[in-house]
Amino acid sequence: MHGYSTIDISTCPGMINQYLARIDDIQLNIGITGKSGTGKTSFVNAFRGMKNNDQGAALVGVNETTKTVNSYPHPKYANVILWDLPGIGTNKWKAETYVKDTGFEKFDFFVIISDTHFQENDIKLAKEIQKIGKRFYFVHSKIDQTLKNEEENDRNFNAERTLALTRRRCIRGLQEQGFEQPQVFLLSNFEPWHHDFPKLHENFTREVYPLKEYHLLCTMAAIHLEVINERKKAFKSGIKYYGAASAFGAAVPIPGLSVALDLGMIVKAVTGYVTGFDLDDSSLHRLANSTGVPYDDLRFTIQSVLGQGEITKDIILKLLTQLGSTSVLLATEESTRFIPVLGIPIAAGLSFTVTYRALNFFLDELAKEAQKVYKRALGLNIA
Repeated sequence: MHGYSTIDISTCPGMINQYLARIDDIQLNIGITGKSGTGKTSFVNAFRGMKNNDQGAALVGVNETTKTVNSYPHPKYANVILWDLPGIGTNKWKAETYVKDTGFEKFDFFVIISDTHFQENDIKLAKEIQKIGKRFYFVHSKIDQTLKNEEENDRNFNAERTLALTRRRCIRGLQEQGFEQPQVFLLSNFEPWHHDFPKLHENFTREVYPLKEYHLLCTMAAIHLEVINERKKAFKSGIKYYGAASAFGAAVPIPGLSVALDLGMIVKAVTGYVTGFDLDDSSLHRLANSTGVPYDDLRFTIQSVLGQGEITKDIILKLLTQLGSTSVLLATEESTRFIPVLGIPIAAGLSFTVTYRALNFFLDELAKEAQKVYKRALGLNIA
């Protein structure tokens, strides 16, 4: 009997409906980030419908004001918290460690702010956000200043044309960096009723619920990951016993006996892993029924041959021969068994190593497959 968690993973998605009924209670954390001096703090105030000198507004200054991570609740959206992050690339908040130092993982959504075209550090931030599977808006702030500068320097100035060119330039620059459909908003923090600010509010109002829902799904996936890790630890603790049994079999000087015993034990262990990670047919059908995701879609998500059906000795032997050093050890074990005196101890050690390495490899592979299946069931990115 294994000591892993007895939670039935296929029932976890059913918990989501209970939580969605209380969607307003879910806290949504939005990170406002970008280079220092781009108007991040003023944006926090404007987005909350406040002026910089209002009671409860975030403190704004001429010099770098935000030196710590500060939070501000949104007055309209329940449990939506705006986090005013320090500017990237300063002496204290260096670009190389900024993501780690500000705790990017805890935020559910981001707004990257620049007062010009988006620069190297802005692109780095966007790619880091993509890497952790989160979403973001690009905001070109101080667009009023951009228009004023153009008007002073262009005798044929046209505001609409300047805005269109600025937007096109921003989008093209981001697309050249690999962002296929970037959401870019041109706005002024001092004109929250003008330019793209109304559009930004409209988009956010439409996306608050999906963002909270996505946050919930990520939370459920994290819970599931803990269940998988717990089961993996329990399985891993038993591998040494399989290795010891394999070594004992290698001590019997009968040709082919050790390999036959090893294969039988590995088949038994791996079959237990498949069932324990809920990758067997009955578990996948339960998961499909509880999430509405077709069984075939869940099955297709599993790439490992170990999760494709019955585990046999032939499958295990084929995989062992593909494991490089493990296949060499397997062959060496059989040939050293009949060396006088030292042969049996050497063969026993090699047999232990082969079984131990193989089971650890198969366990890691199936744990990854289990996580992919559950993410697919929740509709999350499985890349």
